[in-house]
Amino acid sequence: MSDDISARLGRLSPEIQAMMGVYALYWKLEESFDSIETDLSHQECHMLIKLDAPKRMGVLAADMLTVPSTITATADALEQTGYLTRQRDPEDRRAWLLVLTEQGEEARNMLVTTAGELFRSASGLNSDETAEFARLARKIRDNIVKTGIPEGLKKCDS
Repeated sequence: MSDDISARLGRLSPEIQAMMGVYALYWKLEESFDSIETDLSHQECHMLIKLDAPKRMGVLAADMLTVPSTITATADALEQTGYLTRQRDPEDRRAWLLVLTEQGEEARNMLVTTAGELFRSASGLNSDETAEFARLARKIRDNIVKTGIPEGLKKCDS
């Protein structure tokens, strides 16, 4: 059965094959992420992963391809549960930085490790293939950001 599907997909254009592969990977990862035992929402997990260093909320909104109001609400929730704090930006005292607490760092490390394991399991790619896929995915993301982020993605809260 699976060989039949592979043969049929092989007759499609490379563009359609790429889209179908990305779509299947997205849904497999979405399903896998749901199995992670955490008290955090998808948006909160996404923010923790993106907070690899202290960041202003506007920078984080751009990194996460979302609107600042979503960042504020998510940051509020993470601050209330002890995962991050707000600190004045030493370069601009009017601005605030989001900074992970020790609890936030631990959660981020667990999420990054688990996400990597889930990606390797779902994709079946080796290290070299993963690096090439990451390079191409960054190129695609950069092009989407340059040409205009889809409205639906800007409003994504989960």
